[in-house]
Amino acid sequence: MSKRNDTSFPVDGQLLMVLPRAAAALKNPDVQLPILRSDADGYYLEMRVEADIGDPSELAVTRRVPLENLSAEEWEDLKDQYAKLDLRSCSDQGISKGLEKIQDRRIQRLIMALLTFLNPRQVSIVLYLYRLAAQQGTGQSVCFRSNDLLESLGYTRTKDGGFASKLRSQLNRDLVALHRTELVLAQSLRKGNNIGAKVMIKSVLRIKDYEIDNVPRDFDLAKAADYTYELADAYTVSLEFFEGPSRTGDYVLFANSIDITQKLGNNAKSDYKTKLLIYLASRMKWDIPQDGQYLVISKQYLFKNLDLLGSNSSRNNQIFWRTVDELKQEGYVLGAQELPGKKKVPNIQFQINPEKLRCN
Repeated sequence: MSKRNDTSFPVDGQLLMVLPRAAAALKNPDVQLPILRSDADGYYLEMRVEADIGDPSELAVTRRVPLENLSAEEWEDLKDQYAKLDLRSCSDQGISKGLEKIQDRRIQRLIMALLTFLNPRQVSIVLYLYRLAAQQGTGQSVCFRSNDLLESLGYTRTKDGGFASKLRSQLNRDLVALHRTELVLAQSLRKGNNIGAKVMIKSVLRIKDYEIDNVPRDFDLAKAADYTYELADAYTVSLEFFEGPSRTGDYVLFANSIDITQKLGNNAKSDYKTKLLIYLASRMKWDIPQDGQYLVISKQYLFKNLDLLGSNSSRNNQIFWRTVDELKQEGYVLGAQELPGKKKVPNIQFQINPEKLRCN
């Protein structure tokens, strides 16, 4: 991968260090229940992921959606609607079930977006945009056509050459979720060979503008995400974590051939391959691989970050090793083996293929 511009693309190390925690699912034991909060700066719907003192990579992150232009009356109405959220059902029977009693579609979708933030499909979108940033060479600003992104995600075109309205709607909601969900963290982060600390408030991306091919056509970015089933034809976004490899030297190289296609009929949350790939890339920034290739990670943290949190240990093991095999088949992992660990919790040693995934 010496010809980086031809065969690979960089993703900022700081983003990768944060991604697995920012994407923590509702069942993760570190995740606090979502709350409504107000302060002098405004109103927020937010969730906190508490730190795990057992490992510095399990840092604390708050993800929040600022609720703009709310009147006092609307705030009270929002609190009434939020009271109908059934979090037990969200956890036990699925998020859609837990939202059934909330009548307001906007509030339903806001809560859904927060609870499912940075699911593997959204992470695939982020990887697509970083690959495009490397190709376009315009820094953190990236322009793309919606249909090109949907095609890269592996969706099938309809007879008229477009895509089903359900898929188009989902893409706009994903982009708006990445745009307006802020990440707040105060944590030591690696800066070269040193550990620095700062408080960050960033979105993964910000939508700067969008284009509609056929006008007049009534399209509003937020309304489409909250109420309707619409998608703009083209977007320009700013990647907020993007620093540029030449500025910081803090990045991980991903092979341009990375497969971001979505499996037909699969729920995004069951895409364990993307979860494991991102978690390995994240740990490469936290741990620094031995000989540039070898990572040793506690099985406990692997399972937690893959959302393998059920009590059926046999099923969890089967999914985990099947996922490792998928990454082997795609060339990201050359080998993996279980090793003894502390307190009878085993570790997994991975041999990462530097031709596919390399830490700088």
